[in-house]
Amino acid sequence: MTSPIPSKIKLHKASRTLDLHYPDGRHFSLPAEFLRVHSPSAEVQGHGRPILQTGKQNVALVAVETAGNYALKLVFDDGHDSGLYSWDYLLELGERQDALWQAYLDQLQAAGASRDPDVSVVKVML
Repeated sequence: MTSPIPSKIKLHKASRTLDLHYPDGRHFSLPAEFLRVHSPSAEVQGHGRPILQTGKQNVALVAVETAGNYALKLVFDDGHDSGLYSWDYLLELGERQDALWQAYLDQLQAAGASRDPDVSVVKVML
């Protein structure tokens, strides 16, 4: 079975979303922040131990490039551009967006961290 390749990909810079339309009628609108914190890059995924991304609430996509016939390279305005989002991974992100986003929010809360780049959470040890 081959991975479904989107029939239409549209970057909306104003709303900071990437729209993926599939031949079978599925459509996903993925926010830049969501894509950034779920980057498949080693910088984010670590080496078997993902690194929690914080302060990415205002991140934007500045470019979308194809990487061969198998992936997209997304370029973010915070300089991150090393993740190659395979067609399979993009589809997974679209299909699991709600659950993945909630898991991310839960991880932030557990770490006492924030999505807001202007907020620095300090833990006080008494």
